[in-house]
This record gives sequence, structure tokens and C-alpha cells, in this order.
Amino acid sequence: MRIFDPHIHMTSRTTDDYERMAAAGVRAVVEPAFWLGQPRTNPGSFTDYFDSLVGWEPFRAGQFGVRHHATVALNPKEANDPRCRPVLDLLPRYLEKDGVVAVGEIGYDSMTPEEDEVFAAQLALAVAHDLPALVHTPHRDKARGTERSLAVVAESGIDPGRVVIDHLNEVTVQVVRESGCWAGFSIYPDTKMSPPRMVELLRHYGPERMLVNSAADWGRSDPLLTRVTGEAMLAAGFSDDDVDWVLWRNPVEFYGQSGRLDLTDLDAPGPTFAGNSILRGGS
Repeated sequence: MRIFDPHIHMTSRTTDDYERMAAAGVRAVVEPAFWLGQPRTNPGSFTDYFDSLVGWEPFRAGQFGVRHHATVALNPKEANDPRCRPVLDLLPRYLEKDGVVAVGEIGYDSMTPEEDEVFAAQLALAVAHDLPALVHTPHRDKARGTERSLAVVAESGIDPGRVVIDHLNEVTVQVVRESGCWAGFSIYPDTKMSPPRMVELLRHYGPERMLVNSAADWGRSDPLLTRVTGEAMLAAGFSDDDVDWVLWRNPVEFYGQSGRLDLTDLDAPGPTFAGNSILRGGS
């Protein structure tokens, strides 16, 4: 089973996670920029963070045989903080980086006027830089947030086939499918979506334009739940090809629209290092 996790926050994970993921068949990931758990107080902290997403993290992933790409954006939660608004001026520099395959995460947290402005501005950046967009739907009032997200996407003029609306559930998937956008699902231990529920959605809607991710982050989450979902699909009667369609070919198709997805030489041996510490960049 080959797995491409299209939404996982590896900055928050350990090297043990990379080893476990690689052993489970995870060969590629996309890491979206997100909130780090506490407020950032100036744009410089975003500069350092974005630099790590396009530099250190791909290097770290590569030592465990995992190919790493990123998306960058001012996330919805921090869109409400005026100290962070200048980050919008930093983004064009990073949206030209080779390893950046979309603008994201963008969208809504609390559905404020500030979030409206930042969401629309970053969709415009996606159009200007010819990149797909990864949209975060709010954890509260998800149905209304999803509908509002789709309205902003429609107003932006971006091709809906270049947008994934993420963190969906049984209530929100139908309207996203009808919009022409891709449907993203985060598999979590306790919240969001479980493997059995995901299998039922795939049984009902089919695998086309469906993205399954772990969205693993600082909280209780599991970077191997993509693998568990694939196993649940097989147990439910889906074929190996169906699993490959959902867990590999769909994310390749979506992020491949960036023109920057590099999946060459995935089977080549990665660098090795001695001892129990990760090889330091530049050493």
C-alpha cells in the first residue's frame, strides 16, 4: 500500500513518527502552514516558520524516505490578529518556492469580517501564482462555514477543481461534491472522521475527488490513520486499486496541478546517519 498524506503537520511530530509512517507505506506528505498553538506576535516568526517548511522539514523527512511538500498561508485563526496581517505581504516570496504546492490553510475559524478579507486575498494569491488552494472549514458551525467557504471560492474566480475543502463530514460532503471542489477528510482518533465512517462515505460517493488525510498535529492525533483507513477499505470489499486511487493517485492529481510536485526517485535509498540523533543540516 502506497500512501500520500495530503494534510499533516509534521512540524509537530517526532522522527519516530517519520519512521513509523515510512514503515506503514507513507511515501509522500504535504504539510500546510497552520496555527502553532499560541499566538505569534510578529511577522518575523512566520518567516522563520515558512523557512522551516521549505527547508528543514523536507530535509528531515528525506532522511526517513518520505517526500515532503508544503502549502503556505496566513491561517484563519491568526487572520484575526492585526499583528499578523503583514504576513500577507510575505507570502508571494514563498509562493514561488519549488516545494510549495498550494496556498493553505486558508478559510474560516470564527467567520469574522477579518477572516473574510484574508480568505479572499489569499484566494487571489492562489490565482495570481497559479496554485491550488487548501481550505480549512471551521470546527464550530461547520455546515454554515462550509457553505460560506464555497461562496467565497465561487466569488474568487478560481477553478473549483483547484480547491480542496477540508475537514468535511457527512453533513458537509454533498454540497462540496456539487460545487466541483475536492472533498477532504481528516481521520482522527476521537473527532472529525473515523475510518469506518470514511469507508461509508466512499461507498456512497465513490473515490473520485476524495482526499483522505491524518491532519496530525500537536493534539491527540495519529499519522497512521491513513493506513488504517486503507485497511478498513479493503476489509469492506474495496479493491487494492480503489485504495491506491484514494490514498495515492488523488493527492498526486490534486497537488500535481501546481506543477511542482516532485515524486521522482522515491525508491532511492535516503541518507544515513549514525547514532540516535538526526543528521544536522549543513554538517
